[in-house]
Amino acid sequence: MSFGFSVGDFLAVIQLANKIRKDFLGAPSQFSDITDVLRSLSIVLTDAEVTISEQDLSLQDKANHQDVLDSCQRALRKLEHTIDKYSELGSQQTSIGSKLKRAWKRLSIEPEDIRELRSNINVNITLLTAFTGRLTRDNTVRLVRYQEDKEQRAVLEWLTPTDYAPQQNDFLKQRQAGSGKWLLDSAEFKTWVETENQTLFCPGIPGAGKTILTSIVVEELSTRFQGKSSHAVAYIYCNFKRKAEQTLEDLLASVLKQLAQATSSLPQSVRSLHDRYRSKKARPSIDDMSIVLQSVATEFSRVFVLVDALDECQVNDNCRAKLLSQLLQLQNKSGANLFVTSRFIPDIMERFERDLRLEIRANEHDVQRYIEGHLDELPRFVRRDPDLQREISSGIIKAIDGMFLLAQLHLNSLKGKRAPKAVRDALEKLPTGTESYDRAYSDAMERIEGQLSDEEALAKEALSWITCARRPLTTIELQHALAIQVGQADFDEGNKPDLEDIVSVCAGLVTIDEESGIIRIVHYTTQEYFERTQKKWFPTADFDITAICVTYLSFTVFGSGICTTDSSFEERLQRNPLYDYAAKYWGCHARQIRSPQMNIADFLQHGMSVEAATQAMLVRKLYSWQTDYSQKCPRQITGLHLTAYFGTIEIAVTIVHGADPDSKDTDGRTPLSWAAENGHESVVKLLLDTGKVDVDFKDKYGWTPLSRAAENGHESCRQAAA
Repeated sequence: MSFGFSVGDFLAVIQLANKIRKDFLGAPSQFSDITDVLRSLSIVLTDAEVTISEQDLSLQDKANHQDVLDSCQRALRKLEHTIDKYSELGSQQTSIGSKLKRAWKRLSIEPEDIRELRSNINVNITLLTAFTGRLTRDNTVRLVRYQEDKEQRAVLEWLTPTDYAPQQNDFLKQRQAGSGKWLLDSAEFKTWVETENQTLFCPGIPGAGKTILTSIVVEELSTRFQGKSSHAVAYIYCNFKRKAEQTLEDLLASVLKQLAQATSSLPQSVRSLHDRYRSKKARPSIDDMSIVLQSVATEFSRVFVLVDALDECQVNDNCRAKLLSQLLQLQNKSGANLFVTSRFIPDIMERFERDLRLEIRANEHDVQRYIEGHLDELPRFVRRDPDLQREISSGIIKAIDGMFLLAQLHLNSLKGKRAPKAVRDALEKLPTGTESYDRAYSDAMERIEGQLSDEEALAKEALSWITCARRPLTTIELQHALAIQVGQADFDEGNKPDLEDIVSVCAGLVTIDEESGIIRIVHYTTQEYFERTQKKWFPTADFDITAICVTYLSFTVFGSGICTTDSSFEERLQRNPLYDYAAKYWGCHARQIRSPQMNIADFLQHGMSVEAATQAMLVRKLYSWQTDYSQKCPRQITGLHLTAYFGTIEIAVTIVHGADPDSKDTDGRTPLSWAAENGHESVVKLLLDTGKVDVDFKDKYGWTPLSRAAENGHESCRQAAA
């Protein structure tokens, strides 16, 4: 029990009440009222013991209840002593011996002292009943509230599982105390905050510090309006590495989710949207999502929506333009305030030409604070020399020309210097101008190549993975990827590199987002640099990543095939962190290489491993309440199905003649169906050339390969199969 008294306290009082009840057996009718009260007290005490034993009482409740219990016990003790005043014990002969029997005095009315004790006990019964009743009501309220909260969480998760809070926290940790004050004190920002229906557009050159400043603005608004239920803040961080998941639907859903979370209770419009579409097992249309978003926004007197790095929002399907259009509609309907950052992209600039504008550039005071906050990372001779520290600050500030990222890169370039002269020489040669990023990244790569051979290899492998991966990697995924030796049959934990070592050898080009556990390239410009220079630094990246992924998928632990329960599937993913990435993206990397590898063919011919990988590739747990989700994937998938799915034509050529090109999975889908749906024309033609495929066969959902190609806009595939 969680309170300061024990079950024994209750039992002692209950036993005493029951004992006195027995003493009153055979008492005159004048004592019937006190007998009834004692019976009621026993019942109430028993109920209270059960109720209170299940509660987590406050200190005040514990004290109040102990007072009532003590009062009951005192009244019962006094009653016990009072009984002798109106009766006496005597011996009665029976057939089996003698027993004690109480002889009662003749009374015409209930004695006054008994009446007072009865009244006292009644008061305690009332107090106990009220106390346990309140606890029961409170518990009922808590249960109802818990159920409502549970339902609300399920609805919000249904909208989107995406949560930008971890990114916000990670970005905010990177700022130096006091940085960004220039923006918060600017006339443009003050006007924007104080006036509704305003847009503040903040363009900036690459690396100017736009994202960190956005996180500072989010924090400022959240702090300023904390406790004001009439105000709401929602934000999005666009990321070039998350283009596949940052669809228009998900971006709008994220804004809606954050606004709904800011309400005191889940808006009925959101609940209705969920009920309507979940019953149809479909996702909301953009129009319906937009209508509900506008409806929820109008429940607040002020709404602030912030979008960072709009230029990194994907342009496929005109996503970026549509997002802007939806946000402007939201502003028009609700008077919301928009805050947008971007590079100087002409079509984006044009959309905001009439709005408040504040260019983001690295502020000298912010850069100064950053350098001072990181001087302890430089050699000891720097820390002991204030004059050299001032030279470093002034030299870096002079070189960066508004690019905050350069300050970070230049500071990193000084970490390995051995003497003050080396530092001063480096400061004289700091790259400036339009080519400064490329020069800074080239210098960093030269420092990497100047390390020990094992350190250089580790750095290049890590950078290759992080740069070329099709989605952001977690730290544990990268560690597993770097631990694999092509061809091994099982994972060797002893080959896993230390995370700090990985970061250390990469010369400041990677960073870890602690809350999300993502390890990433330090900036978008870094990614762009490596994409331009991939042939120089990582010429075999896709080949190497493919080989590692296929090795991982071929581990003996996956040879048993699919997992038959959700729990076993989740345990498989947890125990094998790279499995999700390897299953989903090995084919994307393989599609970029011309010479198929032997281990790919070996993997594709192992049916159980292929089915296991297919489960990880296709299964999605979108919401925490989903059950049996791991079993919602087709069986009897072949290696040819996988090559058709990914469009790996060179691999398909090598295995198609030893396979059934018209084989069907349990959904009735053929390799041709997969290839046509995903727009892989060369694989479609290869399968058609076998002369063994039925182009008109309908799968279990009633779709032919032709109709799947047409549905997804792959006209060339449809014509090839026609």
